[in-house]
Amino acid sequence: MDNLWNLLERNARNFLDAVAVRFPAEGRNLSWLDLRDHALSLANQLTSLGVSKSERIGVLFPNCPEFIIAFYATAYIGAVVVPINGRLTVPEINYILEDSGARALLFAEDRRETAEIAAQGTQVTVFLSNTEFAKDITGQSMSLEYCASGYGEASEMAEILYTSGTTGRPKGVMLSHYSVISVAQMMAYEAQIYSGDNALVLMPLTHSAPLNLFMVGAFWAGASVTLGEFTPQTLLELAAGERTTHFFGAPVAYQFMLRVPNLSDYDLTSMKCWIYGGAPVGREQILAWQKAIPGKFMSVYGLTEAGPNGMALRPWEHDKKAGSIGNRGAINSEVKLLSDTGQEVGNGEIGEIALKVPSLMLGYHNNPIATEQTLLDGWLLTGDIGKKDEDGYIWFLDRKKDMIISGGVNIYPKEIEDLLLTHPNIMDAAVIGLPHLDWGETVTAVIVVAPGCDPIDASALQAFCSASLADYKIPKLDKVVPALPRNSSGKIQKFALRTLE
Repeated sequence: MDNLWNLLERNARNFLDAVAVRFPAEGRNLSWLDLRDHALSLANQLTSLGVSKSERIGVLFPNCPEFIIAFYATAYIGAVVVPINGRLTVPEINYILEDSGARALLFAEDRRETAEIAAQGTQVTVFLSNTEFAKDITGQSMSLEYCASGYGEASEMAEILYTSGTTGRPKGVMLSHYSVISVAQMMAYEAQIYSGDNALVLMPLTHSAPLNLFMVGAFWAGASVTLGEFTPQTLLELAAGERTTHFFGAPVAYQFMLRVPNLSDYDLTSMKCWIYGGAPVGREQILAWQKAIPGKFMSVYGLTEAGPNGMALRPWEHDKKAGSIGNRGAINSEVKLLSDTGQEVGNGEIGEIALKVPSLMLGYHNNPIATEQTLLDGWLLTGDIGKKDEDGYIWFLDRKKDMIISGGVNIYPKEIEDLLLTHPNIMDAAVIGLPHLDWGETVTAVIVVAPGCDPIDASALQAFCSASLADYKIPKLDKVVPALPRNSSGKIQKFALRTLE
């Protein structure tokens, strides 16, 4: 399959009037033919406005059918889609438009003011809101030359996805049509998504996992998608009401589900697989999900730079290995742990996770130095630290940049965070290293107190940790905050925590 347009064109031929996209919030469904014709109509409109092959098109929509229409219209004309999260501020949107060199910006009408202000000083010359999309699709599919493969080649760039920026300004990850199709195939295979299934997409489509793994992955398999914006209640209502079969969420989504008081009232028997990833999660949390939520669970580990692709922990591995990220690469992928000198480490040893995947990025946009630092002989250096157990399963320890060095000893915050989250008075927690004159860094816990619970003083916290942690790992300082800063994919922004007074 040469490019992303092929997926839609093929499904429109094979499934005709079957539902492709469900949008319960507005009571709208699009068939495969509807979706194809709307995308062709928008492609026609964009070309008439002078947008051409290889140009960048910013897409500023929440999860809605217009996002998918814009995605495939862009693919048809061989342009490059640049998804932009609607929760970003004007300066953040401006940066993405400027850095990507976007020529066009497609946006939700209620974001018009934001879009127009954010585009000032950039190369954007074409503005279209959803209310300005071409509406008459009758016969529109004949107004462009019929071409089952579209105008994009497999090796050409299809997307620029901006990383979540947990450590600073986001980098633009360039992915080809081949990369996106490869990772979509991987997800359909690993999660066993088939034609007739119905994937629930509530995480922002502006992120690589919801977009490439679950929207494109579902379409590759001939499955439909149900769209919405995440709340725990929405998740449960749509999973039950729309009889969805697959869902992907960051770990925090499942944590929120557990707090819904009438969780057991929802009929979730249609769900074939609950998939989680995108942020670290401890074994105890996963076991709590499995106890409360009926169905199978699967972990996925990967980076946007890989499509995202990398590893999977299958449902049948959870009993013994919940909390690990697996012991081998996902289908057609490889993984290894590397020492600081670049040598592969064995069981029981710690190293940086490196991935070799068919969906590897073309590189970082406008950033050849970062590209060179990240790619090594076809391998992606993830910046994540892991440890292999005696069975070869890899346990994520932490981001290399988040590792704390105190008195010359390496300390991995995730181990401490997992312990803190088992305390009944703690709802959320992060561990960071703050500068210390003598020790270099001191271990500091940032805590969110559970509703209705009393705060924990420093001595009580240290006593709790002392039963499970070596003394040098025990937090010496603690801070209580109302909520931890997270980006839209659920990752904690530790750089923001380091600036707390």
